[in-house]
Amino acid sequence: MAARSNMDNLNDLRFDRHFRTPSSEGYYLVRGETRIGMVDLHFTSTTVHGTLIVEQEIDRDALAQLIERIDEDLVLSADTPRDDFLVSVYTGKEVGFFNDTFRADQEDLVADLDEDDEDDEFDDDDVEG
Repeated sequence: MAARSNMDNLNDLRFDRHFRTPSSEGYYLVRGETRIGMVDLHFTSTTVHGTLIVEQEIDRDALAQLIERIDEDLVLSADTPRDDFLVSVYTGKEVGFFNDTFRADQEDLVADLDEDDEDDEFDDDDVEG
């Protein structure tokens, strides 16, 4: 029997919108209180392009179900005619959130992205004003 993915049951999955423009939308994928990924959708006149980032292990069947759920709940409900839905899928984790106040020339703000140290996070205390 194959190992079950953490995302086998998508019944409790919800999409929390974090941005919307005239031709695109971005959503966090959330189960309970945990973000498990995000998807950005870009609508053209004939095609919808999606970028899906999952933050947990996912098997091929669960991934297909997730993409189908995104198509049904977000793409088709957008009432934008489409010929195709093209999705690029990535797995990864967030290493930080950056804005205009971040400057790479400040040594104390340069991220150490060592794979072995997963507890490093960027805190407001790390930023000198």
